[in-house]
Amino acid sequence: QIAVIGGGAAGMAASYSAAMSGAEVVLFERNEKLGKKLFISGKGRCNLTNDSDIEHHLANVVNNPRFLYSAYHALPPIDLMVLMMDEGGVPLKTERGGRVFPISDKSSDIIQGWKKMLSSARVKVRLNERVLTISKEGEKFALDTANGKCFFDKVIVCTGGMTYQATGSTGDGYRFAQKLGHTVTELFPALVGLRADLPSSLAGLSLKNVEITVGEKGRTLFMDFGEMLFTHTGVSGPIILSASSRINKLNLKDIIISLDLKPALSFETLDARLIRDFSEDINKSVKKVLPNLMPRSLIPFVLSQAGVNGDKPCNSVTKEERRALCNVVKGIKIQPTGFEEFNGAIVTSGGVAVNEVNAKDMQSKLVKGLYFAGEILDVDALTGGFNLQIAFSTGFLAGKSAAES
Repeated sequence: QIAVIGGGAAGMAASYSAAMSGAEVVLFERNEKLGKKLFISGKGRCNLTNDSDIEHHLANVVNNPRFLYSAYHALPPIDLMVLMMDEGGVPLKTERGGRVFPISDKSSDIIQGWKKMLSSARVKVRLNERVLTISKEGEKFALDTANGKCFFDKVIVCTGGMTYQATGSTGDGYRFAQKLGHTVTELFPALVGLRADLPSSLAGLSLKNVEITVGEKGRTLFMDFGEMLFTHTGVSGPIILSASSRINKLNLKDIIISLDLKPALSFETLDARLIRDFSEDINKSVKKVLPNLMPRSLIPFVLSQAGVNGDKPCNSVTKEERRALCNVVKGIKIQPTGFEEFNGAIVTSGGVAVNEVNAKDMQSKLVKGLYFAGEILDVDALTGGFNLQIAFSTGFLAGKSAAES
């Protein structure tokens, strides 16, 4: 008998694979339905996985990618897609960047697919039943729930992280792990917006095809290309979310983000374009010509960073001023001051220390019969379907291993 705690992506995958391997499985979910966080993932569309090879997936894992090698081979991305389509009955499609979604664009279809699979595997699902404590009594695990005490041979903990707490991710699993002797590393928000002191007039501005370079004390940490968004409190959007996962353990005072509005243009090409634009409207003010190059709401901020008077006629702009403008267009400086609230992060960085978990089967090295899967582990990845694949793969391996050992 195996208890699976948590009915999210990892918990459903663990329950299914354990039951399909012959175990009697009871899945405990504290909410009134399964997959509550899955339901809101991908803005309600559910970015199930990324249609790419294992190496590409692991290259997008920020923390402890090597630990996931066996899990990815137990359930590779292509196998997850086939499972979802054939057994779950959910048609899928692949979009830009390899992102995989249900054709319907409804996350509820993915959840229904898993529910169908759990039913066919005869998994007993207990909804509205929160597990309060886990303890070892002899060879058995004792689970105290809101409905009383029950005993199991093995337990798979799939309780998620600390984000979107309304979906039930309130850190119960970390508490269980620590009481059973495990180390939980420091927790940080990952894939989260950054706070910055920026003009309020920028809020709501969305930029496409821009490039950011993130630097620390003069050295480049990494670069990314894509979309971003200015918010009321700072910056967000895909490339900013990915940046947050790489800097959430660093001192933000040392971090500077340089935003290149025109990454396709070299400095010289951009300078030549400004010369052309200014010469075509020599009597117009600089700020009235710049909309050819950037969104209007961004112009005062760019002029301020460049130290150029926007009311100045184009024919009186000096070479130094023009080149200063080019420098800012190719590198607007943004100083992050903090992260958005933990509860608003997409995933949790940190968790159960992976050196205390056997990567080959997801079993605890400290407590025989105890397994971990999903976001509770100290593994997290960038956006693009990689985090859900981690949950499904680690859950699938944990379930199969628990049933067969």
